[in-house]
Amino acid sequence: MSPTLVAGVDSSTQQTKLVVLDLACGDLVHSSALPHPDGTELDPTHWWYALHGSGSAEPHGAAAMSIAAQQHTTIFLDADGKSVRPALLWNDLRAAESARHLREELGDSTWLEAAGLLPDSAHAVSKLRWLAEHEPANAARITSALLPHDWLTWCALGRRGAPVTDRSDASATGYWSPQTEQFRADLVAHALGHDAEAPTVLPLAGIAGETSTGTLVASGCGDNGATHLALDTAPSDVVISIGTSATVSMRTLHPVHDPTGTVDTMADPRSGFIPIVAMLNGARVMLATARMLGVGLERLDDLAGSGAPDANGALLVPHLDGERNPLADASAGMLVGLSRRAMTPADIARATVLGLGCAISEAFDAVARVGMPPGRIFLVGGGSKSACLRQVIADLLGRPVQWPTHREHAAYGAARQAAWALTGSAPDWPPLPSLTVQPSTDLGWVGGVRERYRTAAPLGIS
Repeated sequence: MSPTLVAGVDSSTQQTKLVVLDLACGDLVHSSALPHPDGTELDPTHWWYALHGSGSAEPHGAAAMSIAAQQHTTIFLDADGKSVRPALLWNDLRAAESARHLREELGDSTWLEAAGLLPDSAHAVSKLRWLAEHEPANAARITSALLPHDWLTWCALGRRGAPVTDRSDASATGYWSPQTEQFRADLVAHALGHDAEAPTVLPLAGIAGETSTGTLVASGCGDNGATHLALDTAPSDVVISIGTSATVSMRTLHPVHDPTGTVDTMADPRSGFIPIVAMLNGARVMLATARMLGVGLERLDDLAGSGAPDANGALLVPHLDGERNPLADASAGMLVGLSRRAMTPADIARATVLGLGCAISEAFDAVARVGMPPGRIFLVGGGSKSACLRQVIADLLGRPVQWPTHREHAAYGAARQAAWALTGSAPDWPPLPSLTVQPSTDLGWVGGVRERYRTAAPLGIS
C-alpha cells in the first residue's frame, strides 16, 4: 500500500471508472474502466463485478478510496442483505404513476417541505411505492433500500457492519429532510407500507471502514456531488453534465423551494446544496441522430457545425426516452419545423444539437430562478465532447462556458474525497485545466430558436 496514492471510483450508468491519483498534486497515476450491461433494471452484482474487475476493489495499493455512483437507482435488500429483485435504475419510468399517487395523497406542499422535491419515477420513495402496489410479496421482504454508492461501499468493506451513505445521496431518495438532515422514516413507511432501515449518513471526510487489505474507504457520494467536488465549485457555480442523462445543478448555501417541482433540492457532499434539474435525455440523443444519418459522432458534430445557425427552422424535441423534466413519462421526441430547405443532413444534425441545447437552457433558467445569480458555468460529461454543442449552449445562454478537459470528473471528485478523508483536510490540488467557450458575436437567431422550443416541447407530451 502506498501512502502517496488515493483512488476514486465512478459507477455510472454505462461503466465503472477508476482513477488513481498522486496524493500530493492530484496527477493521474492509473485509470481503468469496465462496461455495465444496458437496461433500466439490473442485478446489482453486475456493478460489483465491474468494480472488482476494474481493480477498484483493491485500487493499486492506494491508501484511501472513495466510491461515487449513479443517483436515484435503488437496490432493495432483505433481512439477510440479499437483493429482493433487480435494482431499478434512475431512468426506469414504471414508477411514474406511483409517484403521482404519493403526491396526491400528501400534497405537493408537504413533499416540498419534507423532502425538498416532488416525487417522480426516479426517486427511491416512488420505487418503494411501486413495489408495494405491483410486487407486494417483494415489498414485504424489504428491510432496507440502498443507492449504488451505498451498496458498493458496503460490498467493498466485505458487507461488514451497517451500510453508510452521505448527505448528497441521502437527499436523492425522496425521504431525507434538507431542513433537519435526517431520514424521514414516516415517508418510507407511507410509501412501502412498513418500516425499513436507512443507512447511516457520514460527513464528507467520514471513514466507512477499511478493506481486507487495509485500504481506507471514505463515505463516498452521488455522482453529481462528486463532480462538484472535482470542480471545487463555489456557491453560485453551475455544472451542466451531459452523459446518459443531462443535469443542470448549482451550488447554493441554502435549500431551494420550487413549487413547480422542476428543481430538486439535493445536498452537496461538503455543505450547502446543489439544487438540480435532472433529465432523462442526454448524449444518447446525438447518438440516435448519428445512427439515423449513418455517420459517426465526429461527423455529426461537423455537420451540425456547418448547418444554418437556426437549422433553417428545424428543431428536435429531444424526449426520445420519455422525460422526467418536464414530468411526462409518456412524452416523445419530435422533429418539427421541417421544410425542403431544412431537409439536409447538416440542418437535421444542427436541429438535434439545438433541441438538446434548448432543453439544457430551460433547465438552467429553472435553477437560476430558484437559486442564486449564476456564477461560473462548467460543462462536463461525454456529450460535452461535441464542439458544436458547447458553442450552442454558450450561445443559447449568452454566457461563457468553461469546459474542463479532464474527463472522469465524478471519479476524480471521489478521489478528492478520499484524500480529504485520509488527511482530514481538502487536498491542495491545482484546478482542473479547462477551455472557455465564449458566445458567438451574432446571436440574432437565439430568441427565435428558444421560443420555437418552448412552443414545440409541450406538443410531445401526452
